[in-house]
Amino acid sequence: MPRKAQSTERREDALSRDRIIEAAIALLDRDGEAGLTFRALAQALATGAGAIYWHIANKSDLLTAACDAIMTRTLSEATQAASTPQARIRAIALALFDAMDQHPWVGSALTQAPGQLPSVRMLEHLGQQVRALGVAAETQWIVTCTLQNYITGVGEQNAVNSQFAQHQGLPREGFLDDMARTWSALDQEEFPFTRSMAPALRAHDDQADFLAGIDLILAGVHRPQR
Repeated sequence: MPRKAQSTERREDALSRDRIIEAAIALLDRDGEAGLTFRALAQALATGAGAIYWHIANKSDLLTAACDAIMTRTLSEATQAASTPQARIRAIALALFDAMDQHPWVGSALTQAPGQLPSVRMLEHLGQQVRALGVAAETQWIVTCTLQNYITGVGEQNAVNSQFAQHQGLPREGFLDDMARTWSALDQEEFPFTRSMAPALRAHDDQADFLAGIDLILAGVHRPQR
């Protein structure tokens, strides 16, 4: 009997919630959200699906838990070297941007779980820094939400673009060059601005553009209202 109890304990440890979540992250990174099934996860963990259901209720909960694991480790590392609230906001934003680029499913997971832990962690980390900036109490919510929505939206779109280019077998430069040629061929009268941006599209830096948007938001925080 003691031997059986020890064996059961080892199996339970091998199928801990953390191990399941890490295996789910690996599947999501490799196969995307469509590839995350309990059958595939059970195969990766060399166990049965029933053992996984003991820890995770369904795929939605699993996706949220995997997203929360990425958010937790990303946010905990983001502000270590930053010394001011503004620098910490930029560090948080860039870390999340990079995390969504490395894990393209994270942006979608965030939008599918509004108000749950992954987005709440993000809100809390940004909100603390917005408050530390001295933003008036009555505008802290809108400033924090604006930052959160910008980071999530741009980060997810950047990940989608990268995945599309990858699936098309195009390097980033080739993808942007094709898009720039398409823009250059647009009707001059209907799309004058877009046509004029075609050369900049070829050479733009995704991270630099993203951080420029963060800086624009922060620049408007203390601007006098008319």
